[in-house]
Amino acid sequence: MSAAICNAVVRIQREYLGRGPTKARASLHGDIIVVLMQDTLTKAERSLTADGRQDDVLRSRRSLQSTMRNDITAAVEERTGRSVIAFMSDTHIDPDLACEVLVLEPDEADRGEEAAEDPGP
Repeated sequence: MSAAICNAVVRIQREYLGRGPTKARASLHGDIIVVLMQDTLTKAERSLTADGRQDDVLRSRRSLQSTMRNDITAAVEERTGRSVIAFMSDTHIDPDLACEVLVLEPDEADRGEEAAEDPGP
């Protein structure tokens, strides 16, 4: 499942940005999915960064990440069969890294375990 999620996120990045990251991996940890990507910046973004305009690149990336949110969320929901209840995304300039973090709604089995583990006040 992690490969399918990773491929979907890379495809969406490529559709929106004209290129995708050269390296990416997805990790699943219970209800949390993390997609870590390397070499994500476009040629234009690298040029802006070299010109000292990192803040412009980060601002633009945040807007794009917000725009991609629905497509990434839908792709993850389709592949996991579970609802995404939170989506967080960020970009780091040097080194050139980006991540998508998605939190899935707990499934019924997880809810039962949580209730059993939490004795309450």
